[in-house]
Amino acid sequence: QVQLVESGGGLVQAGKSLRLSCKVYGGTSSSHNMAWFRLAPGKEREFVAVISFSGITYYADSVNGRFTISREDAVYLQMNSLKPEDTAVYYCAATPYWHGTYYSPDEYIYWGQGTQVTVSS
Repeated sequence: QVQLVESGGGLVQAGKSLRLSCKVYGGTSSSHNMAWFRLAPGKEREFVAVISFSGITYYADSVNGRFTISREDAVYLQMNSLKPEDTAVYYCAATPYWHGTYYSPDEYIYWGQGTQVTVSS
């Protein structure tokens, strides 16, 4: 059974940076498409970024140019130039295959417990 464990969240001022980590247990990130989603109060779960098992990356328009997803010993989300609207619980997700909609939460089988990111103005 694959388990995902996120870390790295916290409280930062607008304009600062954070790096989130997602470690995979019971499997390897390189054999899965790995994504980050976020959930803000009163909103639906939102796609943030994904890295495929082959290394292809996609980003939401709202974070493109500010966030970078990467994979080494874990999957990372480097978040720069943070804005108050980035405040949310960030979730790591994984799936060994897509049906074509990488941005849909329904595509992902495994989920972490989430890590809170709060950006103050």
